[in-house]
Amino acid sequence: MIDLSILPLYLTAVIALLLLPGPDMLLIASSSINYGKRVGIFASLGNATSGIILTLLAALGVSALIAMSPTALLVLNILGGAYLMKLGWGCIRAQAEQAPSMNSGSTMAKSFYQRALLSNLLNPKALVFFVMFLPQFVSTAIDASSGEQMLALGLLLNVLGLLFNLLLVALVGLLGKPLLESPRFRMYQHKVMGVVFFGLAVWVLSSIDISHLL
Repeated sequence: MIDLSILPLYLTAVIALLLLPGPDMLLIASSSINYGKRVGIFASLGNATSGIILTLLAALGVSALIAMSPTALLVLNILGGAYLMKLGWGCIRAQAEQAPSMNSGSTMAKSFYQRALLSNLLNPKALVFFVMFLPQFVSTAIDASSGEQMLALGLLLNVLGLLFNLLLVALVGLLGKPLLESPRFRMYQHKVMGVVFFGLAVWVLSSIDISHLL
């Protein structure tokens, strides 16, 4: 369901996008450094899950309708930013003794799966990206419908993105292992993630444009 003649161009564009630093990369790398590879892997899976959902929405045309509604995008911006700020505030308020131990990885991993999933779904930039990016590679030279092609292109993008993120987790996890074994670092790891979440909130809220609503 993909025009093989445009596949090299598509793969080149995807690789370039994956290498471009963004909020997803920041969240996954930070969670890996602060809480270990297991948490980073689950954050990567959460990100991939949101990507599949957005791909399905784009293929069905639902996300295109949402992207064309300034009010809907504004609401998503506010909800996404508020959610990330809530996570950041919760992390910063956490006491030192609340820092997770090396044995609490399962709970922390599930938590970051949910956080990565929701932060991406509530990010209008991710929604608009799927609406604007995937149709550029829909071809009229094959029999598959535009929806089928967008679904195939989106799934390929998510598979490559997951593989890239898992590689990132492996590399960052090795660098972060000495930090995880440091009691002093573990005292402040929640604070570090709080700053990361606040930074992501600013990233999302910075795209708000209410001029067209006035």
